[in-house]
Amino acid sequence: MKYIKIVEFGKYRRLFSSVTGIFILFSVFFITSCGSSEPSDRKVFEYKLRGTWQSNDLSVYAGELVIEYNSITIWDYLENQTPLLGDDTKRPFREFTKGTRLSGYSEDGIFFIRDAAEWFEIPCFYYTENNGHDKFLRFTFGDRKEILRLVSD
Repeated sequence: MKYIKIVEFGKYRRLFSSVTGIFILFSVFFITSCGSSEPSDRKVFEYKLRGTWQSNDLSVYAGELVIEYNSITIWDYLENQTPLLGDDTKRPFREFTKGTRLSGYSEDGIFFIRDAAEWFEIPCFYYTENNGHDKFLRFTFGDRKEILRLVSD
C-alpha cells in the first residue's frame, strides 16, 4: 500500500514542481516590482568618485564636495559667489543644504542627491589628466561649467 502511494505521488511530481516553480517565479517578480521608490543600500557613489573635491577655479566659485559611500556633503557655494554679470539661478549646488550629509549615489554619469525629501539629478563628467594622477568632475549648470578637482581620497 505504501508503494502505491509513492507511485501515485510520482505521477503528480511533475505537476507539483511546475506549480511550485510558477509560484516562486511570480513571487520574485511581485516582490521586486513592488519595491519602494527609494534607492536601495546598493546604490552608492562609484569608488572613483569618493573623496574631497574642490573647485578648480576659486576666482569663480569656492566650493567643496565630500563624497562618501552613499552620501555627499556640500560645503561653501555661498550666496555672494555669483560672477560679474552671472546668472545666480545657475550657481552650482545653490539649492542644496550646505554642511549636512545628504543621501546620494551615482549612476551612468549622473549624481542623485536627496535633499529635503526630494531627489535631484545632476549630470556630471569624470575625467583624468596627467596619466590618471589628476582627477576632475565637470558639472554643467546652465551655460557654464563647474570643474572640481580631487584633493584627497
